[in-house]
Amino acid sequence: MNFKVLRQLFSLRDLRNALLAAFVVLGGLGLAVFTLWAHRSGNVRAAGIAAGMSLIFVLLILIFVVPPLARNASAEASQMNLPFEFTSGGAIYLGLIVIVGFSAWNTGNNLLFLVLSFLTAALIVGFFAGNFCLKKLDVKMRFPETIFAGQETPILVSLHNRKFLFPSYSIVAEVRGKEREKSLILHELKKILPVKIAEKMARPPIVKHTLDYFIHLPRRRTVENKAEHIFRNRGRFIIKDFELSTKFPFGFFRHRRRLPAQSAELIVFPRLSPLSEETENLPLDIGKLVVQKRGMGQDLLSMRDYQPMDDLRRVDWKATARANRLIVREFSAEDERRVTVFLDTRLPEPAEDEKTLTLRERVEAEREGNSAPVSEKFEKGVSITASILSFFTDEQAEIRLVIDSEIGEFGIGKEHLHKNLKRLALIEPNFDENAELDAEKLDEIFTEKENSYTFFISAADESNLPKGLMQKAKFVGF
Repeated sequence: MNFKVLRQLFSLRDLRNALLAAFVVLGGLGLAVFTLWAHRSGNVRAAGIAAGMSLIFVLLILIFVVPPLARNASAEASQMNLPFEFTSGGAIYLGLIVIVGFSAWNTGNNLLFLVLSFLTAALIVGFFAGNFCLKKLDVKMRFPETIFAGQETPILVSLHNRKFLFPSYSIVAEVRGKEREKSLILHELKKILPVKIAEKMARPPIVKHTLDYFIHLPRRRTVENKAEHIFRNRGRFIIKDFELSTKFPFGFFRHRRRLPAQSAELIVFPRLSPLSEETENLPLDIGKLVVQKRGMGQDLLSMRDYQPMDDLRRVDWKATARANRLIVREFSAEDERRVTVFLDTRLPEPAEDEKTLTLRERVEAEREGNSAPVSEKFEKGVSITASILSFFTDEQAEIRLVIDSEIGEFGIGKEHLHKNLKRLALIEPNFDENAELDAEKLDEIFTEKENSYTFFISAADESNLPKGLMQKAKFVGF
């Protein structure tokens, strides 16, 4: 067991707080038992002193023990399908009702009973009005085919009110789901804890994304809004269900209603960034040399009669009108050089002093849905890879993505680019120190074609890689 890593999960402060909480709770219980014994034995003075001290312990419990338990309970409750919850204003309002009710009962003042009836009526009306506001509502969400991390993504959200007589007000629409099947820190927890305990602690939480806020939803009407949402990290988002909530009318309760959603997942592509100094020596003339043969270039080569299976978009309608028959244009081809991008996912395990967050902080951040990527360095490498692929796709060059031992196919066009970006969106770094690349496979890829360009993107030091292979490829470090 790695005690150095274990200290990140359970610090001395946690141990001190646990012992202090246990002492306060046991001390309070002990004083309560002692007070009961002193009262039964007739020792009034000792019973009074013990009762006063027990009140002090109760106050300490309210200050030091209850708040952490309340935070954990609130986090667990957010994952449950509770129909409503008290807001902070509702809790204060309920406390006010208790105070006024106790005062009315203690004094018998009719005015206080009248005030109590108004307060109670407002609480009851607010509860049922908010609950009815979420009845018979349907929600739909439409999103684009391509979503890139760090970019604004337009999402169309429509809310339909099926009620015949009453509108709905102040509706917040959210989508719930998981960003991954396994936790990012599961491999670290398995090193210091049993497998079952590690899997339970690192269980990916349900993450919420707020879609839009609807102020007014008329009866038997559908309202559609366009929301701009930014996904911070690449990866997948597995949609589980929708959640509608409202604090209408008084804000005492937050009513919730969850609606099932069709099984779907959003793939968030890596960030695309301009090519930086690390890639300034790229062969940018790939695909720009014109050759005298037919192809997909931009320069006109010849014109001929239309033949079956020809693309109608290449019909020259002016020439067709003059010749009174279908005439199509042929364009000259550009050089067919290919580009292979090899991404090495091997990454050294960061040292303890290089980690910005402790293991405990990363566990808590993941539970709250604010987890950061495993390695910012690796994310930079994935972004560089995606940017190179996107650049040469725009240049109409054939591209291929190779990730470790997974060799992709050559292709051209946006559809092929999106397939490669989807692969990049789902990969994770390999922290295996003993992992080695297949030198024979690398040599086969790097020397596959004379007029091909190969980019080798890796976090390794270029001096530690085979010099013979690196001379056949463009090395890009991250």
